[in-house]
Amino acid sequence: MSERTIGRQRSAEGNTRAGKLYMENNLLRAAGALFCHDQKRGAARTQEIQLDREIHEKRITIRPDSKLGQPGPLAHKVFVALIKKHSDYGRPILNEISFTRREIGRLIGRKDWGGKDSEQLSRALHEIHDTFIKTHFKNGSGRYVEHSFNIFPQLWIERREFASDPIEACTVSLAEPIVQSLQDEHFVCLNHILMQQLGTIGQALYMRLFFHFANLYTRPAQHLVFQKRYEDICAEWLGGLTVHAHRSVVEHQLGAHLHQLVSTGFLTTYNITKSKMDGALVVSFEPGPAFYDDYDRFYRRGSRGARHADINPDNRQIGEPLKLAYLFAEKRTGQRVSSVAFVNSKDVNTAKQILAEVTFKEAPAFLDFALAAARETNFDVQTLGGLRQYLARYKARQIAEASEKRQKVTSDKTEAERLAYDHYRRQKAQALFQSLPKKEQGIIDDMAERAAARFSGSLRTSMRGVYRAQITAQRHPENIKTLDQWKEAA
Repeated sequence: MSERTIGRQRSAEGNTRAGKLYMENNLLRAAGALFCHDQKRGAARTQEIQLDREIHEKRITIRPDSKLGQPGPLAHKVFVALIKKHSDYGRPILNEISFTRREIGRLIGRKDWGGKDSEQLSRALHEIHDTFIKTHFKNGSGRYVEHSFNIFPQLWIERREFASDPIEACTVSLAEPIVQSLQDEHFVCLNHILMQQLGTIGQALYMRLFFHFANLYTRPAQHLVFQKRYEDICAEWLGGLTVHAHRSVVEHQLGAHLHQLVSTGFLTTYNITKSKMDGALVVSFEPGPAFYDDYDRFYRRGSRGARHADINPDNRQIGEPLKLAYLFAEKRTGQRVSSVAFVNSKDVNTAKQILAEVTFKEAPAFLDFALAAARETNFDVQTLGGLRQYLARYKARQIAEASEKRQKVTSDKTEAERLAYDHYRRQKAQALFQSLPKKEQGIIDDMAERAAARFSGSLRTSMRGVYRAQITAQRHPENIKTLDQWKEAA
């Protein structure tokens, strides 16, 4: 048995429950330059970052926030955690991710949670939210496409009561181009359980290396080696990490993270050498058994994104109540949702109670109704709880409107049937008239002429035709179906 086969078996034993993380391809490339793994350096970096400047169809531009700077290590942890959460939703691809503080704390490795942790989380979310990205790529039809977006274009945040209180729950939206690309299956599948054993630099290295190994891997017996210039690794994979000139310093900088990748079985080995062409440092990577196992599991044996029966429980429990509380704040204050910093837990809990009685789709109509009713009595509503008293009136109005709508639908249907039957009866009578004996036609014509005598001009001619059909139907009813017979035959 070969060393590689033994290694694969050991890796399979340790990773049989490997959790899948689906990383959209453009997002994977952007993330490498987006997140700086040096917190102090990242906070001071506000200048524009460009990847593949000379390659038009692959160019990515990243513009960090002028106050917050480049997203740092915690933002990277939060990013990976939320992309993993989004991956777990399965299909269909959703455009929002919701989480509680307990859940995000567990996903980023925080056992305790206090005000400081909450503010660090808030900053990390806003570092990502406020960073602007522009991508250029060639679509399936060969056309060049440009997309400009924020990875998390919208944040909905719940705090207990005040701005200084910890975050209780949050919902983030995912950029539409990312969602569309995921729907088109433009993503790489990663081992999240393995990633949880790594620091943020190790995670960044792992994500890019798995992507490149997977692109190179074509046959089982293939010996894979991937090389990358060290300075490009720092710029494109590690968010502008400081570039050093000496191999020993680079080993000190990256060695611990690369050794972790070797110890997990993802890498067999790595080497830092000088390029024979220009003397620049180059890092060579060889995949280990964990890569081959995961590639087989994710791409050859596994399904790419299972469908979930209950596709969005987080949306009902977290997302919809949060958004309803935000919508109340918007309608009450006249401010746009994007300018509302947070909503309090009291309003979120009230939103949950309201959504137990009305659907999220009709919740905006309820808010409009309740706020209008409050204004009629000069009631200055300050909390969402103040509108609960109008729920019964709103639901009674909805029931009455629904009843009126049903009656109108029934009335409209009856009228439509009557008009259709009248049309059938006239046509049938006209055809029947033509088949009658001349004597009978003459009698009917005389009766129709007398009935239309009170009219004049062209109207008299039209009414004579109407009366002719009516009289024909009345004199020969056995040849024309009744309304019930016609409906039964329809």
